[in-house]
Amino acid sequence: MLLFKSDPYHHNQLCAMALHYSKWCFPTSFKKPHYVATTKAHLSHANQWNILQQNPRTVFQDDISINHAEKLMELKHALLSENNNSLQGMQMIDAMQRLNVDYHFQEEIHSFLQRDYVVISTTFGHGGAFAQHHLHHLALSFRLFRQQGHFVPPEVFEKFRDKEGKFRQELLVGGGGDIVKGMMELYEASQISIKGEDMLDEAGEFSCKFLKERLAYLDNDDDEGKFVRSTIGNPFHKSLPMFTARDFLRNFHGGMNSNNNNNEWFGSLKALAKMDFTLLQRLHQQEIIQISKWWTKLGLANELQYARNQPLKWYIWSLACLSDPNFSEERIDLTKSISFIYIIDDIFDVYGTLDELTLFTDAVSRWDVTVADELPDYMRICFRILYDLTNEISFKIYQKHGWDVNNFLRNAWKRLCKAFLVEAKWFASGKSPSSEEYLNNGIISSGVHIVLVHIFFMLGEGLSSENVKIIDGIPDIISSSATILRLWDDLGNAEDENQEGNDGSYVDCLLMEQKGLARKEAREEVMNMINDAWKRLNQECFFENTFPKPFTKASLNLARMVPLMYNYDNHHSLPMLEPQICSFFFSRSFLWFLRSFFFSPFSLVSSSSFTLVPLSVTPASFSI
Repeated sequence: MLLFKSDPYHHNQLCAMALHYSKWCFPTSFKKPHYVATTKAHLSHANQWNILQQNPRTVFQDDISINHAEKLMELKHALLSENNNSLQGMQMIDAMQRLNVDYHFQEEIHSFLQRDYVVISTTFGHGGAFAQHHLHHLALSFRLFRQQGHFVPPEVFEKFRDKEGKFRQELLVGGGGDIVKGMMELYEASQISIKGEDMLDEAGEFSCKFLKERLAYLDNDDDEGKFVRSTIGNPFHKSLPMFTARDFLRNFHGGMNSNNNNNEWFGSLKALAKMDFTLLQRLHQQEIIQISKWWTKLGLANELQYARNQPLKWYIWSLACLSDPNFSEERIDLTKSISFIYIIDDIFDVYGTLDELTLFTDAVSRWDVTVADELPDYMRICFRILYDLTNEISFKIYQKHGWDVNNFLRNAWKRLCKAFLVEAKWFASGKSPSSEEYLNNGIISSGVHIVLVHIFFMLGEGLSSENVKIIDGIPDIISSSATILRLWDDLGNAEDENQEGNDGSYVDCLLMEQKGLARKEAREEVMNMINDAWKRLNQECFFENTFPKPFTKASLNLARMVPLMYNYDNHHSLPMLEPQICSFFFSRSFLWFLRSFFFSPFSLVSSSSFTLVPLSVTPASFSI
């Protein structure tokens, strides 16, 4: 993410906060249904995402807000003035999205794309005016139109294929435009495919092959090389701009200045992005503090000493799904609900016997606190807090949107516990489920439906009897995201935090079913299934119009967060995410403050005011 110089007040604000890192994941399968000897060594990994803080003061400087408003007006005027320059306008929208400031320009973006789409939609056919654009312009427009929900057929790329239907590099060169930028945009466009669009699959394979070959001739430190590598590894549609904006600013800025003198607006956009980041960083820091206070007051970390103690991790899921700054209260409440996915998962993983887990599932299913009296103390406390929290969130939703959703939230928790219990019984009996049984149950035990059902009701848009019934039935927009999470987790990037690698996986089920199947082939099959799930998710989010855009965006963002959450290395760290989190939440002044007083890497230091923990990155790594 972007990193900017902090004001002197910001230094004082941040010095009271610190961050613990380590390995973490969503609930996994084949849970051990009896007591597990969990050591402090396990716990040191699992709880390194705890938050510790004092009471920092927040100071918002008036001049930042004033300058921010001025830049907004300037850029809105610039976008609206691009009536006669389709490519320039498309590049502006693309940059706004990549710098994570597009939420300020939704009306202007909608108007620009709607106007352009009306003009060119009658010329999609082979030989039409739209198809005459050079590759970069055509592919960029294709992606932006589809992201906005405007369908553009893959056939607009037909002119780049030969008589045998194969993409040919010599056909891509004609018509002007930078061939590398064109290939990058073609690869980006291929990510927004839906089922049956074989031409886009071929375009993605062709452009990816070209870009990988091109990398062999580019300097590792060259702006173009960095941008190409980033496009291959993290295509925009499957990435979160809040974590990729800094790299875009650094790598793409040089290319724009050197290759196009008409992009004066980019300087204003860069300044806006920096101010926006500073304001959002302060907002998110305050949200983290509220969550940390709630979690500390709750006391469950003391009651369940071997459970994961990771409020920051839970908050990151909420922030990814609900990125709009206006959803502050919703992020905080959603984080509380997400925490119980992890807590209940740990109860099934670490604490409960099979008999106790059956009683716990029955209590949640009946949603009766009197039944909970038969449970062990730790289960009774957990259920009571979940009961009160769900009632509290339901009441807030009723006050805001006029819907009593308590039964729907209860059903979501009942499904989760029943899915956990199924896996516990599988493990206890030694039964190996079929791959179909495993995945159908794993979609629920992933916990994704808990997150998205809560988000749907919290947002309050599109609430109708029909949509509420659809949501309660786990529709494709939920099951697709859940499939992506479950299968990505099952690729086996890391062992579960408090286990010894006893969890099953879809890969294991395939190997049991298909004798002679190599593990590499099974993993390839899983990757193909993940790609298919993305196509279903694209269909639901862009072309079905069943649910409002804030909810579809949350579903997409959850899926986009999955690779960051599960890309573990051999040290149980997340090399893709940890530096991004550090730069996103903590300013350079805070990092330099740590380095001024402690060695780097930092050792654990305790004091009466706050605790500093090891950081896997140094301040120098955040320079732009």
